Amino acid sequence: MRTPPAPGATVWLTGLPSSGKTTLAQALASRLTREGRRVEVLDGDEIRTFLSAGLGFTREDRDTNVQRIGLVAEVLARNGILVLVPVIAPYADSREAVRKRHEASATPYLEVHVATPLQVCAVRDVKGLYAQARAGRLSGLTGIDDPYEPPQSPDAKVETQLQSVDESVNAVHALMARRGVL
Repeated sequence: MRTPPAPGATVWLTGLPSSGKTTLAQALASRLTREGRRVEVLDGDEIRTFLSAGLGFTREDRDTNVQRIGLVAEVLARNGILVLVPVIAPYADSREAVRKRHEASATPYLEVHVATPLQVCAVRDVKGLYAQARAGRLSGLTGIDDPYEPPQSPDAKVETQLQSVDESVNAVHALMARRGVL
């Protein structure tokens, strides 16, 4: 008899640009891989380069991007992979549609709000986006002149400005354990 695969799940890390989503996802992926789990990180920048090439940053395009990522995450998770998704997903209704897609296939979905304050994100400014916005060379930046709708009831809230990367990883890992996906 075949052993059933370990359960998969999607862990969506939402937050402002430079909040620490990708750093947290990569560190968590490393830990999960060391623990023998199959893990994929669906990084927003990589997705925009390939799967969502040609999309802009209108609300409709952002929603399309989130739905595409949500579909890929759900398919992978449904097939036993832990999928970490460090993607802003600024609109609550887009994130809710992804959650419902997962529920429809009985695939675990966890939403983690990487709740780093805008002022901290602007200082980190990993990609120089905030500087470009201040200089008038960039418009439509989430949290500046395009809205970010923080989750009202996330499965977890991580404040990366108050803890180390390891502490943030431990918090999300503990959530995954409590929810039975580890």
